[in-house]
Amino acid sequence: MKFFVDTADVADIAELAATGLLDGVTTNPSLIHKSGRPFLAVVKEICGIVDGPVSAEVVATDYENMLREADIVRKLADNVCVKLPLTMDGLKACRKLTSEGTMVNVTLCFSATQALLAAKAGATFISPFVGRHDDVGFNGMDLIEDIRLIYDNYDFTTEILVASVRHPVHVLEAAKIGADVMTAPPAVMRALAKHPLTDRGLEQFLADWAKTGETIG
Repeated sequence: MKFFVDTADVADIAELAATGLLDGVTTNPSLIHKSGRPFLAVVKEICGIVDGPVSAEVVATDYENMLREADIVRKLADNVCVKLPLTMDGLKACRKLTSEGTMVNVTLCFSATQALLAAKAGATFISPFVGRHDDVGFNGMDLIEDIRLIYDNYDFTTEILVASVRHPVHVLEAAKIGADVMTAPPAVMRALAKHPLTDRGLEQFLADWAKTGETIG
């Protein structure tokens, strides 16, 4: 499973990229707004930190302006992945952009039939939102299972990018289902490495080492 981080904070991205565990970045207008910096400048800087796909979302809602904005964004770097909403105009723009060799992340997916449309439109990634799905009384992981089954049935190459990840259990369940990618906030990424028994074991090892009075080197 590929790990993307969902943020526009370049410090967090650089720190996580240094671990070698980061495969890409997802952003959206809300995240970039929180940074307080110009959209294009932030996207360009992030693209210089990671080698993998960096999803940058257009804000236009009609086909022509989606393409106009996408053309500006994709010129920032070779690893830009244009992020489009799952609407009919977005799907049409997806087909056009992917036919030209541009990576496209179709976002705001909440049903398996929507995901089927995105795959038929040639999307590089489909982003089903599991956390938001949970919020309204559905099981977000059921959605991931349905999409995985449909994509496998027809050998679609679109990658399932699990989004709106709220906690490590979402990551675990997505990995068990066979999702291709997950994107999570930095705090959730760091929480994946945490376990109370790891902390307790380390404390014991250090305490025992201190009793020896030795040093290494």
